[in-house]
Amino acid sequence: MASKSFVTITSDIAKGLSALRKEIPETMQGFNALHNGAMKAGALSELDKELLALAIGVTSRCDGCIGFHVKALIRLGVTREQLMETLGVCVYMGGGPTLMYAAEAVRAYEEFSAPK
Repeated sequence: MASKSFVTITSDIAKGLSALRKEIPETMQGFNALHNGAMKAGALSELDKELLALAIGVTSRCDGCIGFHVKALIRLGVTREQLMETLGVCVYMGGGPTLMYAAEAVRAYEEFSAPK
């Protein structure tokens, strides 16, 4: 079995999201407004909010969430230490199954951080 690629996962999902934007534009505009409002820096930085979003994605076992949020975290300058501490809390709260997806988040980080 080949390993999954988070670049491929996020690219494939982006294609599906594009179709959704065309076919259910009001729903997608509402979701985008929710995203923009929730992720806007306030008492918590944008980086802090992305770490929270990744934690929820890891504990929910969502490959797409892991891919998109790791990609955003790298754009925001997350350190490996910040990522690892977040994943440690995920494992604490979610146990063994979450540990498997924490490892996937590390793979996503390494894949998106690799020199192009």
